[in-house]
Amino acid sequence: MRSSFVATTGLKLVRTPSARRQAVRRRMVIAGAVAVFALASGAIGYLTAPQGAPDEAARTGPFSYFPSE
Repeated sequence: MRSSFVATTGLKLVRTPSARRQAVRRRMVIAGAVAVFALASGAIGYLTAPQGAPDEAARTGPFSYFPSE
């Protein structure tokens, strides 16, 4: 018995996406998800960063652990 899910009309090449098209679609979805994640991370970083001029006392460097005064 044939399945009711089998398409019986139309060209065989048009009915379902090829493996190549599915791979391209998968890559595009992954690239889009990475881009959305990067934009969301940047927006969260921008919104949570302190606004205004940085404190002068908060300087760090290779010798910041040693008291300078």
